[in-house]
Amino acid sequence: MPGPARAYPDGVSRRRRSGGGPAVSIILVLAAVVIAVLWTVGGSPRATGAAPASPRPAVTADAGLLTTIASLPAAPSEPVDGYERDLFGKGWKDPDRNGCDARNDVLARDLADTTFKGGTHDCVVLTGTLQDPYTGTTIRFQRGNDTSELVQIDHIVPLSWAWQHGAAFWSGDERTQFANDQLNLLAVDGPTNSAKSDSGPADWLPPDADYSCEYAERFTAVLVTYALGIDDADRSALSAVAAQCG
Repeated sequence: MPGPARAYPDGVSRRRRSGGGPAVSIILVLAAVVIAVLWTVGGSPRATGAAPASPRPAVTADAGLLTTIASLPAAPSEPVDGYERDLFGKGWKDPDRNGCDARNDVLARDLADTTFKGGTHDCVVLTGTLQDPYTGTTIRFQRGNDTSELVQIDHIVPLSWAWQHGAAFWSGDERTQFANDQLNLLAVDGPTNSAKSDSGPADWLPPDADYSCEYAERFTAVLVTYALGIDDADRSALSAVAAQCG
């Protein structure tokens, strides 16, 4: 949780943040525990309880990353037409109802030394410093028409990728939840995010190899949480990364 804000004479509040958010390994374990319980009682990992396109994997809390990847269900064998970005909701939403949209929540979580626009209850991030996980570089963020795109919010599991791997069969509410879920969102270098586009692990991994393990863990955690399937090429790519992780 963020620390207390301090009021400055210029009307901008500033808060020092450690950045980075919770350790992804913890997220993966927690996701595994949730899925294991839901699997046992026959529930769904998503809020509305719609059945996924493929059987859910049986994941246990002590399952290693390789085991978890191997247990993910296969993706639909045929391409699914009809993807549109708006099918995952228009714009950023506020799923946790804290008064801030998901984009600003991620900026506040992932940036250090953030400042906020006055009168927004520390919701609108004006400036901050990002230690970019994808490139290992430091980026100074400043909100503005010509500067905001330097830091973008990546969907770790891209929306169009998710569509092809099971999300096409979800309800609109489920897709909107997915698009705004903090587990699947990460503040990153803008050009690198654009280069990633809608690629899965077989076609794109972080340029900074030091983040590959955490990326594989996070990608897998999202698939487990949302019972998404995976194709052979992406499964192989994730497994190759996982085999090198401690």
